[in-house]
Order: sequence, then structure tokens, then C-alpha cells
Amino acid sequence: MSLNLSTNLAANRAGLDLSKASDALRNSLNKLSSGKRIVNSYDDPGGMSVAYKLNSRLRRTEAVRHNVQNGISFLQVQDGVLGSAGNIVSRMSELRTMAQDVTKNTSDIENYSKEFLELQRQLSQMYREKFNGVSLFSKSSASAVSPPSSPVFNKGSELDEHGNTLTKFSRTIYTHDSGKIDNGNVSIGATNFEDVFNLGSLDERYVANFSGDSSNLSNPDGLNAINYPTEATIFTNDGFLSSILFVSMGQFTSVIERIADARAENGAEQSRLNMVDELLATNMTNLEAAHGRIMDVDVALESTRFARLNVMVQASSSMVAQANQLSSIALTLLGR
Repeated sequence: MSLNLSTNLAANRAGLDLSKASDALRNSLNKLSSGKRIVNSYDDPGGMSVAYKLNSRLRRTEAVRHNVQNGISFLQVQDGVLGSAGNIVSRMSELRTMAQDVTKNTSDIENYSKEFLELQRQLSQMYREKFNGVSLFSKSSASAVSPPSSPVFNKGSELDEHGNTLTKFSRTIYTHDSGKIDNGNVSIGATNFEDVFNLGSLDERYVANFSGDSSNLSNPDGLNAINYPTEATIFTNDGFLSSILFVSMGQFTSVIERIADARAENGAEQSRLNMVDELLATNMTNLEAAHGRIMDVDVALESTRFARLNVMVQASSSMVAQANQLSSIALTLLGR
């Protein structure tokens, strides 16, 4: 190779190698410091695109899981209220049983009726219970609601085992990250208080001039569809039954059975949502693993590469220094 003053080809090449090694060393350092295999989009454009979509789906799945867990909480609160309502009706049936005691006089029965009246009022208040401002229960006269003004509220009907038409209400939880109802959904019930606590016909033995055919024990919003004559002996001013004798033991038993059915339905919905939550948790784990395989740096491999590049940078630096000495050799020749 010729010895030149104006052009130091060896130094240029050594400098280029040093620049390449330095860039690779900085890239390796960025990967190790960030913990990511893909720091910039040009590191792996295809891989980054896939990882971006996986991460987006992972976040949506996490949000869906939060919705499902909130649905479970909704049902748990609803079941707690139904359990308390069941205790109230059981206490009412206990009072009715004691009122049948032949040793009880009129004053005793009036005392039982006082507690019965207060328990009715408590049931009426329980109907208004909400979860985060959303009603836990409904009544037959309620209307279906669609977003965005309010959470979706579905209304339908079905026949019970006795052939009676029951009005059913529910709210739909989307259980798939696509947001499409066909890909996954669970309906959770908003228990119809009127259907559950409807007494049917009152006990005609104790109601004078009886002409009605239905009554509602919880009396939501003070409403009832009763055609009874206005008699202070039947209803109080706020629309509740004034005497426990107006309700037979069979009616209490029927209400307790419907409460048990409502709680069983609630429990079944909770069980399904728990299964959905488990599936979503599994999907999140797998999505996170898939995202990690693309994005996460292999520390052992990258640290080995970093050590190699570090040596190359030091070697290139040394060679640039050596190449720069070639010009001084030419000057030495000229001086002679």
C-alpha cells in the first residue's frame, strides 16, 4: 500500500468500523437498560407491529376483567339484600305462626301486626337499594333502557312453573375484548321485587268484603294493583297491610320459595362470572407471555453481545490511533 499525506485510507476505514461498533454498542446498551429487545421501530418493524396489537388486546382484556369483577360485586350486594329480605319474610311467617296460637288474644295479634307492618316498610326500602347508583332491583312497570343515557337494561318475560307470566329484567356484561355481544356476554338479573314478593290473593277469612286478587308485600314506591274497597282495617295510610292475619302461611311459603329461586339464580350468575374471570385471567397471562417473547430482551444473550461490542469499540479506537500515525511516518521521510 502506498504512503500518502493527503489521504489516510486506513484511518478512514478504522474510523468507519469504530462508528459502526459504537452505534451497535449504544443500541445494545439501550436494550439492556430498557429491558426491551425492540427499543426503536426500526429494530424489528414486523415484531413491533405484532407486539403493539397484542399489548392493546391485553389492556382491553384487563378492562373487560374489571367489568366482570364489578358484575360479581353487583351480584354479591344483590344477594346480600335478598338474604336480608328472606330473613324478614321468615320472621313474618314466624309471626303469622304465633298469631295462630289459640292462647293469643286480640291485643297479642295487634302487637304481632305492628312488627309485621314495620317489616313491610323495611322491605319497601330495600327495593331501592343500588350499587354505584345502579338499581339492584326492578318492578314490573319499569321500562327497558339503552345506552348511552343509562346502562343497558333489558326487559322480557317468561312463564313460571305454574304458568304465570313473570316480567324479567337483566343487564348485559360484555365478556370479550372485541366488544361484540356475540363473542361473549353474560346477563345478570335485576330481581323483580313485585314478582318475588307478590302475595296473590289475601286470606279471605280475615278480609271483610274481599274483592281483590293480588297484593304486593314490599309495595315498591307505594304502588299496588289492588281493587279492594277502601277500608282502614285492610291497609294503612301508606298502603301496607295492617294485619298479619290477612296473609296465610301458604303465601309466606310461596314468597320464601321465590326468594330462594332468586338467590339460586343470583348464585348461578356469580358462578358463571367467576368462570369468565378465570378465563380472562388465563388469557391475560398468555397474551402477556406472547408480548414478552417479542419485546423483552434476552439479558444473557444481549450482555454477551454487549461485551463483544465493547471489545470491538476499544479495538477500533486503538486502530484509529495507529492509523493516524501513518502520516507522521511520511513526514519523517520528507525530513530526511
